Amino acid sequence: MNTGQPIFSQIMTSIHPQQFARCVKRYEGNYKVKSFTCWDQFLCMAYAQLTGRDSLRDIVDCLCARPERLYHLGFRGVVCRSTLADANEHRDCRIFSALAQQLIVRARKLYANEPLAVDLDATVYALDSTTISLCLSLFRWAHFCRTKGAVKLHTLLDIRGPIPAFIHISDGKMHDAHALEQIPIEAGSFYVMDRGYLDYSRLYAMNQIGAYFVIRSRNNMRYLRMRSLANEPDTGVRSDQIISLAIEHSRNNYPEHLRRIRFYDAHNKRYFVFLTNHFDLPAASIARL
Repeated sequence: MNTGQPIFSQIMTSIHPQQFARCVKRYEGNYKVKSFTCWDQFLCMAYAQLTGRDSLRDIVDCLCARPERLYHLGFRGVVCRSTLADANEHRDCRIFSALAQQLIVRARKLYANEPLAVDLDATVYALDSTTISLCLSLFRWAHFCRTKGAVKLHTLLDIRGPIPAFIHISDGKMHDAHALEQIPIEAGSFYVMDRGYLDYSRLYAMNQIGAYFVIRSRNNMRYLRMRSLANEPDTGVRSDQIISLAIEHSRNNYPEHLRRIRFYDAHNKRYFVFLTNHFDLPAASIARL
């Protein structure tokens, strides 16, 4: 007879009951709830995520296949599809968002000393978005285009780990650059982004806070070269320049100088042009980031 604790229960022990209870109390998740609590709901959805379930019916069928084990997995309420559906629809999602943020803080500490490909003591984040297609007839709120629904998932990823430090879900129409207003900016940290986030006014706000960015330049960017810096061609860096934006509107949005680095990726046989507000780090390190 197996008397050990189930693996699922062992995983769930990483969440302290009082930690979860504070999140539930903050948003009154268990208000007028008699049997199927927020903890039961969380266990159902965590089980679905860990085991790859793809529907509410699939979740309930798997859990109820061995009902005598549910108590040992941590469930105290009866699991049925309608109850789980009602809980997912009506309970405040901020309960689980708050829990996730607390777990992320704990997880990031575990990877704080992980080495980076670049010799750098600062925290490095990667920012990107993913568009998730949805059925417009079922998700009428997910506006994207006339015949298609979608949401956009903006994720700020801590390179050490990698662990999502921040997630913002918007409708599919939201431009990537607008996400820069949502993410928390830390002074002294690096933010690596694709050119979809190239917005000079928002990048300048990041610069004013004291954060650094590395972003791909657009092909049609017009600029004035102030001076060129020495570089080592063997590293793939073709040019390292201090520039000023030439278009008046762009210069008003970003009135200070930028650093422009042109890099040749020998592996993929492609040229890349990067913009950054960090002027001391070697150009090869910027390209590596």
